[in-house]
Amino acid sequence: MSWIIQPEAVFKSSPVVPVMVINELDDAVPMAKALASGGINIFEITLRTPAALAAITAIRAALPDALVGAGTVINTQQYDDAVAAGAQFIISPGYSEVLLKHAKESSVALIPGVATPSEIVTALEHGYDHLKFFPAEANGGAPALKSISGPLPQVKFCPTGGISPKNIADYRAIKSVATVGGSWMLPNDVLESKDWAKVEQLAKEAVNL
Repeated sequence: MSWIIQPEAVFKSSPVVPVMVINELDDAVPMAKALASGGINIFEITLRTPAALAAITAIRAALPDALVGAGTVINTQQYDDAVAAGAQFIISPGYSEVLLKHAKESSVALIPGVATPSEIVTALEHGYDHLKFFPAEANGGAPALKSISGPLPQVKFCPTGGISPKNIADYRAIKSVATVGGSWMLPNDVLESKDWAKVEQLAKEAVNL
């Protein structure tokens, strides 16, 4: 893959990848700066809101040393839109073969979402060995991922979905887990009150975990 930034570099950049749902564009940069002050310098902005693409562009401009990516990408149009907005990596909750082939020819890495051994094997056949295990807790949590990854030692995972301070240690103990994704450091009430100091504190706690 001739990607500018490889998935390995994305996974190694932080022990936790914050999943950011940005409803108001004006919140994008303050939110990212609070996370960065807390020690997290990588951001996954989900394409669940109208502000998402503009938020990617704004955060890239405001924090040029950060890694800024797009999440919840499910088709090639969203992939291309995210790349045009400045995304440096793309994460999907699942994948189609069309999306895998499309990203393979692009300059921006795709980290596909998987839930089963068959999906992992299919991703490997297409050259993808850094994957998102999603939804992690609903799929059996850390015990399931440990069992699934046993016969697939060549794969590195970012489990996402239901990760919290209560279970993060269980995932981090798995050899194949390179980083985890989550939004517990961005609780809705804190975002609604725009308490960026609290976000910074929660980010620091997440990194320390």
